[in-house]
This record gives sequence, C-alpha cells and structure tokens, in this order.
Amino acid sequence: MKIVIQRVSRASVTINEKISGEIERGLLLLVGIHETDTKEQADWCCGKIPKLRIFEDDEGKMNRSVKDINGGILVVSQFTLYGNVKKGTRPSFIEAARPETAEPLYEYMIEKLKKESGLMVESGEFGAMMEVKLLNDGPVTLILEK
Repeated sequence: MKIVIQRVSRASVTINEKISGEIERGLLLLVGIHETDTKEQADWCCGKIPKLRIFEDDEGKMNRSVKDINGGILVVSQFTLYGNVKKGTRPSFIEAARPETAEPLYEYMIEKLKKESGLMVESGEFGAMMEVKLLNDGPVTLILEK
C-alpha cells in the first residue's frame, strides 16, 4: 500500500462537474493499492494517519495531528502510484491491484478512517475520472508505505 499524504488548507474532488468530496484544513490522501495488500495493511495505515503530527503547534513546530486540529480527511484512489517507468516510456501498472480487489479495500479504508479518527472523511469515487484540487499547506507531503 502506498499513500501520498498532503497537508492541505483545503481540497476537493470533482466528478462530472459535481463535487464528490471536499474538506477544509486537513489531509488529502492519494491511495494506491498493491496487488498483495490486505486489510491488515489498511488497518495499520488507518491507525497511523489520524495520529501523524504534521500540523504546527503554537510554536510553529509540527506537533499536532489532524485529530488535534479537528481537520478533515479526503481520500482519493490512485492506482497510478504503482506505475512503473523503469523500462521504456509507458508506465506499467501490473503491481496495482485489480479493481475487484482494490475497490473493496479502498471502501474499507474510508470506513475505517471514519471510525478511527472520528473526523469528517470525504472521498472520491473508485475508478472514476476525477479532478482533484488542493491547496498544499507548507507544502507538506509525505509518502506512507506498508
């Protein structure tokens, strides 16, 4: 599992000119699911993400979590995180989980994050063509792999 975590001032995802998910201050998660990923990996990620101390405290140090600031979480599926471009110029996506495996795990993660964090969790739509808008705060971008 590969998740790009972006600290944002705001973010939204639009599908067919309609907003599917939108948050103010919080985290945008771009989620790539590997063909071998399981619920155990999703559980670990969903337990860690709400606790990551990547928001500034009163002294300007990254010491607060998205839970501490009562922020939002926007989850977007992104199989292209497993695009391999080592050979040639066209990405290979053979390591990305097939939709029948990835979609249930993606939906599981959204529900798990809602339960784990107690925060507003919004999402895109698995497999849809999406327009993602974000205002990266910092910028702060991390990659979580499990």
